[in-house]
Amino acid sequence: MKKLYLGILLSIGALTVHAQNHEFQEVISIDCLPVISQDKTGTCWSFSTSSFLESEIIRLTGKKIDLSEMYQVRTTYPKKAENFIMRQGKAQFSEGGLSHDVIKSVASNGLVPVAVYSGLSEEEKIHNHAELVAVLEGMVNTYVSNPGKQLSNHWKSAIDAVLDVYLGEIPNSFTYEGQTYTPKSFMEMTKIEPSNYVTLTSFTHQPYYTSFILNIPDNFSNGSMYNLPLDEWIAAINYALEKGYTLALDCDVSESTFSAKNGIAFVPEKTEDKEKGLKELVTEKKITPQFRQEEFENYNTTDDHLMHIVGIMKDQNGTLYYKVKNSWGTDEKKVKNGGFVYMSQAYLKLKAISVLLHKDGIDKKTKKNLGL
Repeated sequence: MKKLYLGILLSIGALTVHAQNHEFQEVISIDCLPVISQDKTGTCWSFSTSSFLESEIIRLTGKKIDLSEMYQVRTTYPKKAENFIMRQGKAQFSEGGLSHDVIKSVASNGLVPVAVYSGLSEEEKIHNHAELVAVLEGMVNTYVSNPGKQLSNHWKSAIDAVLDVYLGEIPNSFTYEGQTYTPKSFMEMTKIEPSNYVTLTSFTHQPYYTSFILNIPDNFSNGSMYNLPLDEWIAAINYALEKGYTLALDCDVSESTFSAKNGIAFVPEKTEDKEKGLKELVTEKKITPQFRQEEFENYNTTDDHLMHIVGIMKDQNGTLYYKVKNSWGTDEKKVKNGGFVYMSQAYLKLKAISVLLHKDGIDKKTKKNLGL
């Protein structure tokens, strides 16, 4: 792991990245596996959080294990279907989810390497869930749209059967590097303990230093988050990275100033600088808790996409950016920086919904305030 702490001058020869007229230097870079693509799926929540867990395994054991993203998708869909059907269709049923859904799945179903469970058939080369989603949506809507009729007791096995056809059957045991595992024993080997992971956020409509359920569409499982004042939330993110802990990130990427093509995300002070800021440095807006809250409540900030924070960068003016691993592949015609996005602190302050991390990556004072 290469790790240089905030406030320490970079040594000669530290990595410098040129992105058009932006010049970035690495301040902190924590080990992660290579960027891959979620292809034609809406499963960023599993790709990002699986990437996060891969970095956790490196931190905990030194092992580099490519985890199966689709195993967590396969084990989570039945929970989504049950939530939708038991709420008689008055709930979200989509491809979306959050990082805590992966953690919950890991707790119940363990972990599997991608070499064992790819979620692809032999003839498939990329993930494309368009047909799978259409079939599942048709099924769950059929189950809830028969008024006056008793719900069949076959629906769970029918959902499982469809998932098995499209993604593959869940393995009971498998061999990895000469050892036989179950998904649970494999999880134990990786030293991942699901109860150690917590979600932090910052909103003014809930009391600080308490946990609450954030009402956003993809929070179908009603996962709770710990609420911090905005500056303390940012400080907690920085502290974790300084101590070698990465974070899974839920964020709004709908803004034109979030550009994977240019490898940058920022919040210009002047609206007319949106295009200019993609190619050169511009002055950014100062983000207050009140403005962050307003943008969330008026729908300008939504939980669009999940990614993985693996480090910190600085531009030539010393402005701090987060090194964010995306899941949109590495095609240089579509993305810059090898698939990473350099996200300014202003953008994260305004547009990030939450972060998930190991509780040991939180400083003692904040942990005490949160009752962790």
